[in-house]
Amino acid sequence: MADTSDTRTPAQIEADIKRRRDVLAETLDEIGVRVHPKTIVGDAKAKVVANLDHTVGRAYVQVNRVVSEVRAQFVDEKGGLRMERVVPAALLAVGVVGLLAVGSRRRRG
Repeated sequence: MADTSDTRTPAQIEADIKRRRDVLAETLDEIGVRVHPKTIVGDAKAKVVANLDHTVGRAYVQVNRVVSEVRAQFVDEKGGLRMERVVPAALLAVGVVGLLAVGSRRRRG
């Protein structure tokens, strides 16, 4: 049989009850804050912002990598331009812009 005798005084028992009530009250307050609609919306917004920051960061790294690779095609190790690559790229860009300009004039006229 279990021993049910309690050696605590009534004052100790009351103090334990009060302490447990205080802990329970804190827990209930915390639960109330957690399930409040504003808290839920705020947490959801924080998650979206964190995911967006992560996605933007990854995109930035990828763009930076592409720019570095393109720059490496047009700049030598000393930082000078590689004219053998810059001139054809510039001519190609001018040609594309010229074709677009001619094509837009034909549509208007």
